[in-house]
Amino acid sequence: MSATESKGQPLPFAVAGVSMRELLAAGEAAALISTPPRAPEPELSGPVEEPREAA
Repeated sequence: MSATESKGQPLPFAVAGVSMRELLAAGEAAALISTPPRAPEPELSGPVEEPREAA
């Protein structure tokens, strides 16, 4: 008995019925969910300048 006969049928490399678009969308969704939220930006404590009027 050879080595190929004892293993049976080989497993497929890709799951049938899942498109590349669905795989990419799932990866994007996972990245969005797993990314922590951004830290709040620091408050500006300096005086706010008034906008200048055009001459």
